[in-house]
Amino acid sequence: MEAVHTLRLIDHQVDSFAYVSLLQLCVNKLALPEGKLIHAHINARGVMATNIFVHNALVNLYSKCGSLADARRVFDEMLERDTFSWSAMITAYCRHGLPDEALLLFRHMQMVGIQADHFIFSSVLQACAKLVALEQGMEIHDEIMRRGFEFDVFVQSALVDMYAKCGSVEDARHVFDKMTKRDVVSWTAMIAGYAQNGQVDEALALFQQMPERNVVSWTATIAGYAQNGRCAEALEFFKQMQLAGVMPKPKTFASVLPVCANLAALEQGMQIHELINRSGFQSDVSVVNALMDMYAKCGKIDEACELFGKMHQRNVVSWTTMIAGYAMHGLGKEALEIFEQMRYNGARPNHITFIGVLSACCHAGLVDEGYRYFNYMSECYKIVPAMEHYSIMVDLLGRAGYLDEARDFINKMPIKPSATVLGSLLGACKIYQNIELGEQVAEVFFELNPQNAAPYLLLSNIYAAAGRWGDVEKVQKMMKDRGVKKMSGCSWIEINKQVHAFLVGEMSHIQA
Repeated sequence: MEAVHTLRLIDHQVDSFAYVSLLQLCVNKLALPEGKLIHAHINARGVMATNIFVHNALVNLYSKCGSLADARRVFDEMLERDTFSWSAMITAYCRHGLPDEALLLFRHMQMVGIQADHFIFSSVLQACAKLVALEQGMEIHDEIMRRGFEFDVFVQSALVDMYAKCGSVEDARHVFDKMTKRDVVSWTAMIAGYAQNGQVDEALALFQQMPERNVVSWTATIAGYAQNGRCAEALEFFKQMQLAGVMPKPKTFASVLPVCANLAALEQGMQIHELINRSGFQSDVSVVNALMDMYAKCGKIDEACELFGKMHQRNVVSWTTMIAGYAMHGLGKEALEIFEQMRYNGARPNHITFIGVLSACCHAGLVDEGYRYFNYMSECYKIVPAMEHYSIMVDLLGRAGYLDEARDFINKMPIKPSATVLGSLLGACKIYQNIELGEQVAEVFFELNPQNAAPYLLLSNIYAAAGRWGDVEKVQKMMKDRGVKKMSGCSWIEINKQVHAFLVGEMSHIQA
């Protein structure tokens, strides 16, 4: 930056306005290295130690550029702080995924007697939403009312979002209905709130009432359909959005591509890929991640691999998506190679990454590797195994024929096994015809979830394979007496760019 170069050549004293302007220029360009040079120049001059405007600009620079440790160090060194200082630091914590720190700093701010403004209230409400901290959110709502900010549109929108994300949709709607002035953000927050809590029809009804819509509100509705399993409707809504002349954004593509993946609608996914290229978002990390997932789930693992190889920037989702893609295609060794590359590159895996890694071991029958990576979780990355990880390990042992080891593994679990864990072992008992163990597991399963048809059907199949037809009839009678019903299967098929759903035995569809 020419301005930074010029600054080095100046011998006379630079005033605070010049420093603040230069730092803001660095913020606009996210030019952290240049911002640090200006900071060093400020320190060398030594005359800005008490200038609150310069320090606020430094906190803003470091927080916007994601260097939170530097932002906090400057913040802690300030001899004087105003509302902007606190707001910048609290917002930074919230924006960068540290809502706990945001709330702690907010409480500290209150203790030293600083009054929050509408920006700070909006940020701490966002922190409560991320933490699903309803009680804390309600306490802040009370303070907002005492301070007279309850009719501020930014605060009201944040309240709607907080209540909705904490599952209190009625409170969110109550705040929304009391708003005398609503903007697109307010409407979208309420629509997203309905969608996130499974009330898709209410979300759509509210969307249709909107006086003004933008790409965010369209995306929120599409995501609502997708999150609640109404995939065909999500695709149809995406088409309506295009017909309305609204250009999709990266988040829109990241919401609709998983729909194509879940429906195995490859042709529509490829059309969306073309639209992404025309829109100029082909390098967006979240979009490429969604494209990789779509291609992998639609059977095109080579296309997913090609996209992965071309990425200039990868995050943990990128690595995890590629690992999971290889795993679902039975390419266990390739998945583990990607995981080792991930570790070599310094990327830190999360619990979802290990689901992909263990699944790869499971599909490839790599028992020893499965144990090793399962232990890696806690020993190397301090990740506490969740039910999904235990379930995959039981499936891995069961598929390999280690039924006794799978049983012992379940007995040593620090948490009560779920239906999925027991189902994995029961399925293995069916494959290897271990009737005695199958009966034991089925009894535990019946106690855990007596209305789940899966254990009855698996036990019945075990008996049928052994020719024990009398026991098959007993299981069928048990199901009838307990009112257990088998759920109908459902399949989707893409024909001429249209996705059709079929239930088992259904004859009402035109193509049936």
